[in-house]
Amino acid sequence: MSDTSQSQKCGPQKSGFVRHVPLLSIAVVAGIGAFALRDYFSFQTLADNREALLAFRDSNYVATAVVFMLAYMVVVAFSLPGASIMTLTGGFLFATFPGALFNVVGATMGAVGIFMAARWGLGARLSAKMDTSQGAIKKIKEGIDENQWSMLFLMRLVPAVPFFVANLVPALVGVPLSRYAISTFLGIIPGAVVYTSVGAGLGEVFDRGETPDLGIIFEPAILLPILGLCALAALPIVLKAVRGKKGL
Repeated sequence: MSDTSQSQKCGPQKSGFVRHVPLLSIAVVAGIGAFALRDYFSFQTLADNREALLAFRDSNYVATAVVFMLAYMVVVAFSLPGASIMTLTGGFLFATFPGALFNVVGATMGAVGIFMAARWGLGARLSAKMDTSQGAIKKIKEGIDENQWSMLFLMRLVPAVPFFVANLVPALVGVPLSRYAISTFLGIIPGAVVYTSVGAGLGEVFDRGETPDLGIIFEPAILLPILGLCALAALPIVLKAVRGKKGL
């Protein structure tokens, strides 16, 4: 085989590997972080360092806010353990507002990062294959395409959908970046506000020697409004289905 043929054969393989580097990096860092960082992202760590954190925030408010959002972005982008702790920390350091805003911005930036890595590595090719496929797979793809806004908001609003899943699925079905970013930013606001408000009261919780109740989001007073938003997001899908059956 000639040198030219060998280089042509190796070229696509190399480009294919490069395309998967971001996703592979995320997988490796996530695996290492799951074991190496799980003891650091904890309520006890936050409680032990709260005085130092508050003092640094008081002396360097803008820098603290920027570093916090960047740290939150890294946690989400690399699927590291501790996203819930980060949200609570945002409330602890910056109160419910602007803490909720900082949490949403950091989480959205991280989500965009993992979305881009997934789309660059798999999304474009997988979406193209789904477009040219037949049967159930094509119907699923078409269903998502017809109701992208509703599906994106539902994935963010429904508490049972893991954040990691909601980050990857849109990239694999060809959702535009702008639509993904907007729906992520707006869709995570309800949950972020709830957990940020819990974080805002962490000082009193720590003083009592307790840990915060993260199950608060499932309390009827909080869960029912979120489910109402889910129903509102699903309404266009239901209307399309009804109109389709009636031939409207």
